[in-house]
Amino acid sequence: MSRILFLHGASSSGKSTLARAIREVSHEPWAHLSFDMFRDSGALLPGAYADWPARRATAFKALHQTFATFAAAGFDLIIEHILDTEGWHTELQRLLAGHSVLFVGLQTPVDVLTRREAERDDRADGSALRDGQTIHRGLHYDLELDGTADPATNALRVLQETPSPASTFFDIRLS
Repeated sequence: MSRILFLHGASSSGKSTLARAIREVSHEPWAHLSFDMFRDSGALLPGAYADWPARRATAFKALHQTFATFAAAGFDLIIEHILDTEGWHTELQRLLAGHSVLFVGLQTPVDVLTRREAERDDRADGSALRDGQTIHRGLHYDLELDGTADPATNALRVLQETPSPASTFFDIRLS
């Protein structure tokens, strides 16, 4: 059974920064997976697909199965993801069942999200605002963190918690 640190938050909330901090302060290896990593490495270039809106669902299904494959292979994982599409949470609950998950909600004020988004060149305008207003609705977390807090401090808080097969990640989504 693998341990999974599932970092959930809006675009520009600090998920990647937190994941890097966890790996820096941990004495154990953690594989780190996210859509941004596939996009930023050049492994998947959404803009190269004329039909990206149609292919997006298939790409994320493949990503979700990648998460499950790494977990099934025995890797402890840091997953950073935004559960912003109908059915994704349920699909991931099914794929990650049997593993121990710590579901972490990274809460970041909307004004900080929009400022961070404006400072980056890899984000669509408005995604942080849209996510910031809706992304946490109906979800219950094992741990909630302030996305403006020191990343190393947040990383230590995450590592003090114990991922569990009874994580709130596996609760039925209320919205």
